[in-house]
Formats: sequence, structure tokens, C-alpha cells
Amino acid sequence: MSSNNRYITVQRIGDIRRISKLTYPVACGLIVDGYAEDAAKSIQSLKLFAPSDTAIAIFASGDFDVEPLANEIDDRTILIHIKGGVGWGEAANNLLKFSPAPIMIIMDPSTVLTGDAITPMVKKFEEDAWSVVGWHGGLINVEDEWRSVTDVGPGEVDVIFSYFMAMKVEDALGATGFNIRAAYYRNADIEFSLRVRQGYGRLLQMDLPLEQARHHGYYDTDPEYRDAQSKKTYDRILDRFRGKNEILVPRR
Repeated sequence: MSSNNRYITVQRIGDIRRISKLTYPVACGLIVDGYAEDAAKSIQSLKLFAPSDTAIAIFASGDFDVEPLANEIDDRTILIHIKGGVGWGEAANNLLKFSPAPIMIIMDPSTVLTGDAITPMVKKFEEDAWSVVGWHGGLINVEDEWRSVTDVGPGEVDVIFSYFMAMKVEDALGATGFNIRAAYYRNADIEFSLRVRQGYGRLLQMDLPLEQARHHGYYDTDPEYRDAQSKKTYDRILDRFRGKNEILVPRR
């Protein structure tokens, strides 16, 4: 592990020992594997609208120019550059493992805040009824034999997507976190959500002041890689969960 006094550089994620010496009420983690200037805009929106005691942890994955991200470093914003790259699931698990807060938000670099999306989520966690709270999600479509998710709007759901998903770190780790075999983000959030449901955790979808800019993780990823990795994860979901309707919330 090395440092240039602004951020930490490691070759592999196993070299990370901590994210921050400080503790916070909430932390927001981003996994960035390119398009750093666009990710920096998302981080700027977070700084503009998030409470000042929200930590921001950036994992830059791969050998690319992280300077636009380094420019965002301040007293509550930490950058760790994993030069050798890391799979999405493993990166998300390390954000949980080393979280400097009891609540961790996984935020896609394409998500932009247009208002304070964090305070309403934290208030929901104060009810002590929810393990995961997020922006978009839905119900597993059992009529489609678990092959899709239907967005039914705000309320209790089976699945929260990783555009903006907050979780109690204790509950997330108790559900064994994300699958480290998920090298790519897509469907990893569905797999994680169902792990939480299987462990009796509850997930809440909310309307929040957020927008999505260009989703580089989907639109600018090699289509063959994208589709192959997405299928691998969804095949695991079907193998493990399909037919276990008892872990799903009541349909609405």
C-alpha cells in the first residue's frame, strides 16, 4: 500500500487495510472503473446535497487516470486506487467490510443527486424495520419464473438496485454480502437483495431526489462481456432462489 499524501494506491484489493481512521453516521461508496470526469460530477452532487457528516469512499478500479477523482478529495472524501482492478462484488464487499459508518450507501457513478436523498433514508433506518433502503427496485416476477423484476413503485420490495442503495452494514454482512463471483455489477444487486430476504431482512423502495446520467457501466461496456457476466449472475440467482417464494414479500 502506498500513498501520495492525497490518496492510497494498491495493486490489489487485498492490500487495503482500512478506508478511514474516522467514523461517520453514513458513508457513500462508489466503484469507478473509468470515465472519471463523469464520476466526479456525481461526487460533486453528493457533496452539494448530502449532510456534511456523510463520508464518501471512492474505489477506483483499474489502471486509468484518477486525477479527476483525486481533485474531489477533502476531509470526508477518500480515494483508494486499486490499479490491478477488482470485480464489482468484491469491491462492494470491501466497502462494507471497511465501512467507516454503520450505514453504507452503494452509489453508481452515473447517479446524480438533485436534493438531499440521504436524510430521508436515514430516517427510515431509525424505524429499525429495514435492512436495505433504496431508489429503484421491485418485485420478482414469479409469473415469469423469476426471470425479471417488476417495478411497482415505493414500498416494501424483494429487490433494490445499486443505482443508490443504502444498507445497515451489520445486516448486509450478516447476509454474507455480495457474491465475489459477480465480476460485473449487473444482477449482483438482485442476488444480494435475495440473500437479505432469505435472512429475513426487509427492503424498502423510496422516491428520492436523484437522476441518472449516462450509465457507462452498461452502455459503454463490451456487449459480449456485459451479457455473459450478467447471465452468469442471473443463472446463479435462478439456481439458488427460484421457487423459494416464501422469501418474497406479498405481491402488490
